[in-house]
Amino acid sequence: MNDSNAIRALPASVDETVALLRAGDYVADRSLATAVFLSLKLQRPLFLEGEAGVGKTEIAKVLAATLGRRLVRLQCYEGLDVAAAVYEWNYARQMVEIRLAEATSTSRDTLEEEIFSDRFLIRRPLLQALSPDPAGPPVLLIDELDRTDEPFEAYLLEVLSDYQVTIPELGTIKAAQPPMVIVTSNRTREIHDALKRRCFYYWVDFPTAEREMEILRLKAPTAAVDLSRQVVAFVQKLRTIELYKLPGVAETIDWTNALVSLDKVTLDPQTVNDTLGALLKYQDDIAKIRGNEAARLLAENAAERAAAPA
Repeated sequence: MNDSNAIRALPASVDETVALLRAGDYVADRSLATAVFLSLKLQRPLFLEGEAGVGKTEIAKVLAATLGRRLVRLQCYEGLDVAAAVYEWNYARQMVEIRLAEATSTSRDTLEEEIFSDRFLIRRPLLQALSPDPAGPPVLLIDELDRTDEPFEAYLLEVLSDYQVTIPELGTIKAAQPPMVIVTSNRTREIHDALKRRCFYYWVDFPTAEREMEILRLKAPTAAVDLSRQVVAFVQKLRTIELYKLPGVAETIDWTNALVSLDKVTLDPQTVNDTLGALLKYQDDIAKIRGNEAARLLAENAAERAAAPA
């Protein structure tokens, strides 16, 4: 294992947590770093809620990378069930074992004990995260929990409170060391209080202009400084307009990189109109901003820059 992936001890303070996230190119304010530190220190899941694209998922990725731990990701969706999220039996192998047992006259009790053993168990993300790992407890990312159904959300209560799952044929499997759990939600529906009570909660908001500039310096380092300032000013203004989907930090980074690919060093109405698809993801939003509205926002930002002290 190389130095970049070496296993590291958990941060011992909020300041160390800020530095740890920064080492993974994640610019976090102190309140978010405090929530991450407490989650790691007290072995409690961290529930991150906020608009899509504000950096919730990235926190889990950065923690796994900087701490040298395995990232186990459960991507949630409507209809997600235990077989896809926790475990299922390898029915094909079990059928082969049954046919072999019939040929050798194996007793029924022995056969049942054998086919419901660990070697026929397929471990899905939740059970993988509870299993021993040589690199230490992994980072378990339960991403976009709001996309699942309420019955699955209820199933998670045992996992998040006791770090264990119950398999009828095997009994209860409990983690020797709890994984580091990050749960995210885009708030397309409300998550039940029972689940939130088992977690530390933090609302990840859109960044300030200063923090978004700092993020662009890390994530789009080849962009001209003046271009980055104009991009941030434009995006910050967009977030004050009623749109179906406000652009997140991920979209700001994508748009900046797209502008760099076009060799742009400044924003102009035509460029904005041509590249809005990198920033806005719904046609109604694009139609609302393209043209006069984009020109107005650019003019406002230019006037504010001209009036600002050097």
